[in-house]
Amino acid sequence: MSENATLVIRGGTILDGSGGDPVDADIAVSNGKIAAIGANLPKGAEEIDARGKLVTPGFVDVHTHYDAQATWSNRITPSSWNGVTTAMIGNCGVGFAPCKPDQRDMLVKLMEGVEDIPEVVLTEGLPWNWETFDDFLDALDARQFDLDIVTQVPHAAVRVYVMGERALRHEPATAADRAAMAKIAAAGIRSGALGFSTSRTISHKTLAGEHTPTLRAEENELVEIARAVGAEGSGWLQVISDFNDQDSEFAMLRRMVQASGRPMTVTILQRDAKPESWRDLMSKIADANADGLKIFGQVLTRPTGIMLGFEISQNPFINRPSWDKIANLTFDEKFAVLRQPDFRKQLISESNPD
Repeated sequence: MSENATLVIRGGTILDGSGGDPVDADIAVSNGKIAAIGANLPKGAEEIDARGKLVTPGFVDVHTHYDAQATWSNRITPSSWNGVTTAMIGNCGVGFAPCKPDQRDMLVKLMEGVEDIPEVVLTEGLPWNWETFDDFLDALDARQFDLDIVTQVPHAAVRVYVMGERALRHEPATAADRAAMAKIAAAGIRSGALGFSTSRTISHKTLAGEHTPTLRAEENELVEIARAVGAEGSGWLQVISDFNDQDSEFAMLRRMVQASGRPMTVTILQRDAKPESWRDLMSKIADANADGLKIFGQVLTRPTGIMLGFEISQNPFINRPSWDKIANLTFDEKFAVLRQPDFRKQLISESNPD
């Protein structure tokens, strides 16, 4: 090794991600690449004392929603605070491109509900210096960040771009709609997106309770888009679903993978009402892989944390019948009703549906 290493990380405990045992050693970096790992390496131009600390490859945060933050901030926190060097945006079918000027409010409302990012923050922060997905990539490429950002083509944005209000009403896509969406998804992959994402869960909705435009997208729509992605020879499909009818839903996902020839990631969650359903889903994934279909379960590294409050999209009573009576009231109006003893007693007495 040259004695002119750019950087030597000295004496850290190295975990290289291979599954092997940790090793205490020095790491020398030259020209942005690891040049040597060993004991007592020659001094570098810069040195970091890592004794007592872990030294690992940079983490890839595969499921984030920094789609808005990346357009106004150079710091992608909190991920960049925690060893993440690459963050993926465009998950769950939500994002801000492509988007026509008269559709911006639709996508803001959806992200506000899905990720509880206040509308005023999005409205004031988004520069909207794009319309097409390619424009959006150019806007990101013109910025500098404290980590690398990669993205996926978000189905909700594509569906709204092509179908407008009909997408919000969950109308079936026409043949022309499907062809247009497939063309946009394929172009996004060519432009540098790493995949296409969609959501099929009732949890993704606006603060007003409107479900994500992709919730009821039909199989012919999803398969046509998947086939177009596959024709590009790269990229993957990312899906989050409630799996209420697990057999039929997973069978459809298999057909998407078959049509595309591309891998798919599926979010694995444990549901209170069906605490063992994830085991069946994992078994179906194993069977798919045995059949040559690359489907992978995307598992969270910790339990899902959800913020609850009467000003955001989730609260403990949101699925109870009485809540529907006040769901669309203003914050002050909600509290006026919640202060009524009879209403509170009724709300508390009800149960959430399974």
